[in-house]
Amino acid sequence: MFFGLLVAIVVYPVCKRMEEKGMSRSFSIGVLLSIVTVTGAALLFLLFVQIQMFQKDVPEISAKLKPLLNSFQLWIDTKFSITISTQDEWLHASFQNVFNNAGAILSRTISNTIATLFMFFMIPIFTALFLYNRGSFVRALQAIAGNKHKNQLQTILSEVVTTYFNYIKGMMAVYIIVGVLNSLGLLALGIRHAILFGMLTAVMTIIPYVGIIISALLPISVAFVTKDSAWYPIGVIGVFVVVQYLEANVIFPKVVGMQLNVSTWATLVAILLGGIIWGMSGMVLFIPFVAILKIVTDHVESLKPLNILLSR
Repeated sequence: MFFGLLVAIVVYPVCKRMEEKGMSRSFSIGVLLSIVTVTGAALLFLLFVQIQMFQKDVPEISAKLKPLLNSFQLWIDTKFSITISTQDEWLHASFQNVFNNAGAILSRTISNTIATLFMFFMIPIFTALFLYNRGSFVRALQAIAGNKHKNQLQTILSEVVTTYFNYIKGMMAVYIIVGVLNSLGLLALGIRHAILFGMLTAVMTIIPYVGIIISALLPISVAFVTKDSAWYPIGVIGVFVVVQYLEANVIFPKVVGMQLNVSTWATLVAILLGGIIWGMSGMVLFIPFVAILKIVTDHVESLKPLNILLSR
């Protein structure tokens, strides 16, 4: 529902402009959701194609990992006096445990897949309902706010819509630029599937601080396994460090221009709290929630102490 609300906030200015040109509300919403759906489907298809290409190299990567595993086992035997046979028994027992629980794992996988597909199906429905019935939602908020905060409410709603429309539009441009720079850097190093890793790392930056670390592990690992020199993984790290520096200090300020001005403390709290409550979705959604709360506290004097904590 909240994903649908955020999508509705982002596309509302375009929807309103289409309605002002004489198009019906239903037609405007249908056109916008069709564009968003087709764009999302195209991106998922490209990601699927890249993953399929990556899967072809899995046997080769596994073959190169085997001698590394043997060397690692030998190091453990030398350093900690745990024999290779003992390690093999432990690995066998672990794999056997996974195999015995394969049914439960498969059931959870299917359940999570169905839940995810259902969520993707419901997001555009909620988006359409928020856009079509926006007058009712605004009147409900006015009733909650009362006459005391009536003027502030109009200002807050206008600022939220304007800020998020410009912010998301700018962020999409930032992700594309960062993805292209990541891909070019990885291509220059000769890393396989550079475009997949470059774009994936760019998109994962939607989760501040954590996303870039998680997404960078895969290309670093591939560079370590497929290349003969340790300089290649170091080079991959260097590419991401340079691009992230450019993103934070040059690309983001120039392209987005106006930041949400939420403090680092509030952002980290939002990520942790969102992860506890809604998992990965919460880590993404709670940052906009905090930003909207920041805009509210900008205009409500009684919330000034909270505004001090939330502000950058």
